[in-house]
Amino acid sequence: MPNAVEVAGLRKSYGEKHAVDGLDLHVAHGEVVAILGPNGAGKTTTVEILEGYRSRDAGDVRVLGQDPQSGDRAWRSRLGIVLQTNNDLAEATVGELVHHFARFFPDPRDPDEVIDSVGLREKVTTRARQLSGGQRRRLDVALGIVGRPELLFLDEPTTGFDPQARRSFWDLVEALADGGTTILLTTHYLEEAERLADRVLVVRDGRVVAEGPPASLGGRTARQAVVRWTQDGQPREVRTDTPTQVVVELTGTLGGEVPGLEVLRPTLEDVYLSLIDGGTS
Repeated sequence: MPNAVEVAGLRKSYGEKHAVDGLDLHVAHGEVVAILGPNGAGKTTTVEILEGYRSRDAGDVRVLGQDPQSGDRAWRSRLGIVLQTNNDLAEATVGELVHHFARFFPDPRDPDEVIDSVGLREKVTTRARQLSGGQRRRLDVALGIVGRPELLFLDEPTTGFDPQARRSFWDLVEALADGGTTILLTTHYLEEAERLADRVLVVRDGRVVAEGPPASLGGRTARQAVVRWTQDGQPREVRTDTPTQVVVELTGTLGGEVPGLEVLRPTLEDVYLSLIDGGTS
């Protein structure tokens, strides 16, 4: 089967500003892909083009087999979209909104089951404007998935969440992915990308500068480890390609236990920062 998303040579400029500058991207059916990058890197512009909200200047784009610029109602019914912010219909209740949006789709999920799945059963009669930030985000997701989308776009879905709300939201996204929903998300939270994504793309200056599974992005597994320990009351540290060998040698030298021993691999944050260094426009 073709990929859910296929992008080649995507370009979008605003005057002299190249927001997207030759970006390539693909997302397989059933895959969860996270796009990382600093503010202004072109993440949101790219996603809005894929959603059909924004036109492109050049490049080939196919989303569920169709050009988003000519997407019809049947095509849009196959998408779920959760924007960065959404404060419309603030006077309607949770139940009213989810039931109303369900009527837009040919084969919607049961609205009451969707409300339960996002944890808003106790808020079903609450107006949207009275919800907390995390609850409103859950409502946004409910509206995004009630149409039973094949492809779900999540644009900075947990911005402003407290840690507990963020982890609850991750559980919800993982359940959707386990159910076969293809998900493309943008995020500033590296922990979020590492937890949710099968594959990560790092975007800088409108281009993809690295992609791969979070565990191996940017040659992460091949980068030198740091071995730290304490010897003669002083902290010691060595960078090495063979940390196991270093630990064995330390064990022999120190006669058993190695005080303060730590073996550290580069984190996703370390790799990400090295990839975006040199420009955030």
